[in-house]
Amino acid sequence: MALDFAATYKILVLGDSNVGKTCIVHRFCDERYYDTYISTIGIDFKQKIINLDGVPIKMQIWDTAGQERFRTLTTAYYRGAMGILLLYDVTNLESFNHITYWLQNIEENASPHCITVLVGNKCESRDRLVDKENGQKIAEHFDLPFFEVSCKDNINIEACFMCLARKIREKREHKDYPFLDSAPSDQKSDLLNPRSDLRACSSGC
Repeated sequence: MALDFAATYKILVLGDSNVGKTCIVHRFCDERYYDTYISTIGIDFKQKIINLDGVPIKMQIWDTAGQERFRTLTTAYYRGAMGILLLYDVTNLESFNHITYWLQNIEENASPHCITVLVGNKCESRDRLVDKENGQKIAEHFDLPFFEVSCKDNINIEACFMCLARKIREKREHKDYPFLDSAPSDQKSDLLNPRSDLRACSSGC
């Protein structure tokens, strides 16, 4: 029997390859941690109904492919996105340095109403190369909510998704919000065949 929910929020999880995008989706939706790395091919999504301050909301979370060869494929997935988790790996300086690239992509392809939350993954690691203060600085510069999380130790996973959901709810209260009349589709067919009129760009997995 299907559960009732008040709204559907389409969420994208973006970032470089191997920063933990699939892990954070599984940890949040399935409450499980997988320590083996499997590169996401194309795109997949999971759904979870959350209790947002007493209101049931369906989170439709899209796990996209971050490798270079998939970037044109994932262009279409920005369409209808209400929120984005932008991930980097605190043990991978290159993934942190690419944040501005992803933010430019978001600006060019996502709705201006889309909410972005910056997330530094693997905060439990002793092999950290990116200090928390550096993440906070870039988040403040771009006016983004910021969390450090650990999929392995289940630190701040729910907190970052709930923050994103609350920000989306606040944005939806504005009269000019564009996504009130139609919920995101559960179908992948349109996304797996991006329309030719969409600009080639990148997303992440």
